[in-house]
Amino acid sequence: MPKLSLVVPVYKVQGYLPECLDSVLGQDRADFEIIAVDDCSPDGSGAILDEYAARDSRIHVIHLTENVGLGRARNAGLEKATGDYVLFLDSDDTLSPGALSAISDRIDATGEPEILVFDYARTYWDGRVRPNLRADLLKAQGPDVFPLTERPQLLDLLQIVWNKAYRRDFITRTGLTFPPGYYEDAPWTFCSMISAERIAVLDRVCVLYRQRREGGNILKTVSRKHFDVFDQYQRVFDYLDAHEELARWRAPLFRKMADHYLTVLERPGRLPQDARAEFFHRASADYRARLPEGFERPAAGRGHKYALLERDAYATMVSALAAVKLRRRVRTRARTAINRSKRGAMGAFYQSQLRLPLDENLVLFSAYWSRSVSCNPAAIDAELARRAPHMRRVWAIRPESAAAVPEGVRAVRVGSREYWAAVARAKYLVNNVNFGDSVVKREGQIHVQTHHGTPLKTMGLDQQKYPASTDMDFEKLLERCDRWDFSVSSNRFSTVVWERVYPCSYTTLETGYPRNDVLVNATAEDVRAARAALGLADGARVFLYMPTHREYQPGFTPPLDLARLATELGPDATVLVRGHYFYGGSPHIAELRRTGRVLDVSGHARVEELYLAADALITDYSSAMFDYAVLDRPVISYVPDWDVYSAVRGTYFDLLREPPGVVATTQAELIGLLASGAYDSPETTALRDAFRRRFCEFDDGHAAERVVRRVFLGDESPLPIVPFDDRSHAPTPAQALAPVERA
Repeated sequence: MPKLSLVVPVYKVQGYLPECLDSVLGQDRADFEIIAVDDCSPDGSGAILDEYAARDSRIHVIHLTENVGLGRARNAGLEKATGDYVLFLDSDDTLSPGALSAISDRIDATGEPEILVFDYARTYWDGRVRPNLRADLLKAQGPDVFPLTERPQLLDLLQIVWNKAYRRDFITRTGLTFPPGYYEDAPWTFCSMISAERIAVLDRVCVLYRQRREGGNILKTVSRKHFDVFDQYQRVFDYLDAHEELARWRAPLFRKMADHYLTVLERPGRLPQDARAEFFHRASADYRARLPEGFERPAAGRGHKYALLERDAYATMVSALAAVKLRRRVRTRARTAINRSKRGAMGAFYQSQLRLPLDENLVLFSAYWSRSVSCNPAAIDAELARRAPHMRRVWAIRPESAAAVPEGVRAVRVGSREYWAAVARAKYLVNNVNFGDSVVKREGQIHVQTHHGTPLKTMGLDQQKYPASTDMDFEKLLERCDRWDFSVSSNRFSTVVWERVYPCSYTTLETGYPRNDVLVNATAEDVRAARAALGLADGARVFLYMPTHREYQPGFTPPLDLARLATELGPDATVLVRGHYFYGGSPHIAELRRTGRVLDVSGHARVEELYLAADALITDYSSAMFDYAVLDRPVISYVPDWDVYSAVRGTYFDLLREPPGVVATTQAELIGLLASGAYDSPETTALRDAFRRRFCEFDDGHAAERVVRRVFLGDESPLPIVPFDDRSHAPTPAQALAPVERA
């Protein structure tokens, strides 16, 4: 039997769940079990749990067939727990390193108390950590083990269950279970603490309590469900009525009840305005009905508000809160003035356009900071033209990139009056990066973030851990991400990353990447046309080399001697080189191009056509590997600086351990693999198959259709994903160029 059972209820936390589970599995002791309860979560959380359970036998997963809420999900986990002690961990929080050892050691040192109370700290998206303001209550004082009567101030800790370890036989003996509702922690916490005869404390932060920027806490939502607090305190006092030996706790718990009611009333963003009076009157009725004989109101703090509850004086309470509301209005006006000042800097014309109605049939597209007509936005544009021809489609393009706009595409130059009119009035804005800070998100506008790759390297807030890789203003970043309504994802791996590193209130569309539809649907004629457009000989082996951007290098100097590579591969091989779009034209590549030894395709408009033309991809850390894998053609990882890159930028998995094919760390090794053909073997095919199943999960050729149907046509019934083994993909160049047999 494990010593510790951790009950982890799970609901809509796919962006945080892996970090939670990893924080437990990475502890320095192994005598625990995790009882993870999938509360019928509508996202990928259940699948994540199953993947972890398949890898680690200490994880036991319960899949509930209906959503029952936090309390009853905990009960389901509690029934399956077998450890001596039970801990509860919310699935977006984490354990601190060494927490389980510290908890277990303290349990042993204090003679196995019924409850061990430990510390926690709040963590924020920007890296801030705020300690528990009442951590002083956990300082060692007096005996190691005690009843609550000796330290009643422990009731002043936050009413939570996950800062305690409970002896399982104590839970069984007292018959404690979690009720349904919003405030289910209150009856469990109070009833367990007053019932325990042997309590111990641990002055150590064991839980990191995530403060979710996007509002994951249901207690911060405006709803009549906050009336649930009355039912929970009814349960507390019913418990007291059933246990006469606990009567001494009636006055302290009455005070906790009154404080809790006042907190719900005082906190903005909880009660609807038209429910506040009703809530106050119910609170007042409870106050008067449960007022203990001889109870003395506190002289300071909320004492005067206790008196208002006792007199049911709602009008007076409203007046008492007026000063607080006035201060809040002053702060709001100040923020509004600042926002107006910012809008004033955008120009009078943009302001005038913002006052005009939205154009319901206007769509503004942008890709790669308005440098091109490409990527996922271009694929959505084409599909929208087929399925909703009444929509007017416009592209934002930088003036210096205007010459690259394909014929027939309507474009507006960034910064022009036409651009600001489109930004202000378009119903839909589609981009694979963020629009500039000066763009205002209007009510009714729909922003679609398509992204432009699957993340191997760290992104968003995770880059805070690697300061050498960025000088980004993360607060500004999240303000831009707050404009998103939809985030497009090509696999669950990306979904989990995006939702964690861009913690904003958008809807994830697990559709696949629209730009990859062509890699699934292209014909032999498309492959032949792609090669012909590049002037490639029919018999040539074509390797596409696509290294990624390295923040620690000022320009594009490939970590590969391209001239030597082309020479050693021989005349039958052609190397296509595509530098990262950050670099622009490269003198290094230009020189090689003049010698005719490589073909520079850095300026090619459609990278998908390069994928179709190439027999194999050579890359390092570029997200190109994930897209090219859709074709089921060889991918070679050339990573001579893996140690440097992974340390400076950070990565989400070890490419050397989980590659899409062969890995080379030196040029000699790379040339040997290419020359011998070892890059395309049964072993590399197996590696590629595992990689494709993980990262090409939704890329079945219908991604653009899914996005258009959901976003522009309002069709909420998802188009089923074609099963992986039933999918097709574009033929290889060898297949496309093979002679056609005739009858």
